[in-house]
Amino acid sequence: MSSDDLRQSGKCLPQPDLEDIRIDQVMRALGEPARLRIVRSLARSTEPMSCGAFDLPLSKSTTTHHFKVLRESGVILQYREGTCRYSLLRHAELERRFPGLLAAVLRADEPETAEDPDGAAQAASS
Repeated sequence: MSSDDLRQSGKCLPQPDLEDIRIDQVMRALGEPARLRIVRSLARSTEPMSCGAFDLPLSKSTTTHHFKVLRESGVILQYREGTCRYSLLRHAELERRFPGLLAAVLRADEPETAEDPDGAAQAASS
């Protein structure tokens, strides 16, 4: 089921429309390590992920807060299926709204791909 189908089904939790997504809110949402970890997991997944599928060392209430921030900033889409909530990264929509942003954020801060200004991989600390 596509994200458009999910929105039309009425299963989606409230989220901003594409044209209402603001860059400052997206960057604030992605600037927190736990939320960035959630986004990275969703980016690697080919299927929607239930909230319980994330291995986060946080309380349930804190995890719920992080999902809410991501959803309300427009980074993820969440929907209900029975008693579970599932999350999807709004990758294509974010790419249309802010071309290259999500890819750059996902590439950043990954030690194995970090590069110096000359384009050479950084040497590991001794």
